[in-house]
Amino acid sequence: MNNEITVAAEPRSQRGKNEARRLRVRGLAPAVVYGAGKEAIPVAVSPKEINRILHSRSGHNTIFNVEVAKGETTPAMIVDWQRDPVKDNLLHVDLKRVDLTKALRVKVPIVTTGEARGVKEQGGLLEAITREVEIECLPIDIPEQFSIDVSNLMLHQSIRASELVLSGSAKLVSPADQVLAHVVALRAEAVAEPTAEAGAEGAAPAAAEPEVIKKGKKEEEAVPEEKEKKKK
Repeated sequence: MNNEITVAAEPRSQRGKNEARRLRVRGLAPAVVYGAGKEAIPVAVSPKEINRILHSRSGHNTIFNVEVAKGETTPAMIVDWQRDPVKDNLLHVDLKRVDLTKALRVKVPIVTTGEARGVKEQGGLLEAITREVEIECLPIDIPEQFSIDVSNLMLHQSIRASELVLSGSAKLVSPADQVLAHVVALRAEAVAEPTAEAGAEGAAPAAAEPEVIKKGKKEEEAVPEEKEKKKK
């Protein structure tokens, strides 16, 4: 948990598109605080503060304090957010209360380090298959990311989720055999040249003599016979 981050939240009594527009004019974004068995509270927050959290190293897994004016102050995390597809403005944020004594499920990014031997020595290609894995842990044990060293990977070798080093209360939720990264061979398409035999078999048959030519020959052969009859 990052105790240094506190997001101020202003309660709002109205909802709808008109209220959302008024909030955005004031430089705020509509949000809701919910969870932990308590009533959901519609609030307005600063988009700059939310974006600062989303762009931090721990991103949406960051646990921070939400301070509701004239109300509660509670640990929370960002579980969902919406942006304008054109302007990229923050349209709405869902903030979930977090019980620091209970485990929760989060998705943690995977980052590869090093250069695989299978790439340097064998001309292979490193593929990062999985970008994040799901774990279950106490809020205080949420890692910013998992770093996997691919330096010793040879051709056709891989690193799986079961090889991740988990600390504290963390338990793997994603399948243990899930491939995180592997080195594969580069496949070149070979163009097979036809053999002489294949060429002979595949050659197009000789064109048959046109029927008109055959008829012409028969007519020419018949002419001397007709002349011979006339002489007789």
